[in-house]
Amino acid sequence: MKKMPPIEKIPEAYSAIADGRVAIDEGDEKANVSSSDRSKGYIVGWKDGIYSSNDNASYWQGTVGYPIIGVLLLQGKLPLDDAIVTLFRDINWKEINARHKNNYHLALAEIYAGLEAKGVDVEAIKKNIQAVYENLERLQIKIKRSSLRPPIARKKQAEE
Repeated sequence: MKKMPPIEKIPEAYSAIADGRVAIDEGDEKANVSSSDRSKGYIVGWKDGIYSSNDNASYWQGTVGYPIIGVLLLQGKLPLDDAIVTLFRDINWKEINARHKNNYHLALAEIYAGLEAKGVDVEAIKKNIQAVYENLERLQIKIKRSSLRPPIARKKQAEE
């Protein structure tokens, strides 16, 4: 792969999977992926080893965003450890990333601190994420810019 994403995008993909926010349609070679606060929906497409997505990282930077990583994990192209994935359930990455001014390393450090406080072996998680990252680097896929522009956040409906 030409341009690697920040390693912190892997746990974001784990959250999307754990929360059931990745819906794959293998027949159409597409997936719908919702953002962590569910204000945006992304479209991932693939054909013949070429992947595209209209998330900001994939569209603007030409790198693999967490929606594509989530699809690759569910397709079995990257190793998926369900026990680790479930640890990332119900994390609002948008909020945490904003709090850390999109410093993904600090955002993930906050997540790790919370997991460690619950007695979770964070070192095992880090090793898992590193292994997935190395597998991602070796994948023989290409990323192309989506024909769809990144979505604008939907306004949340007032609860009735």
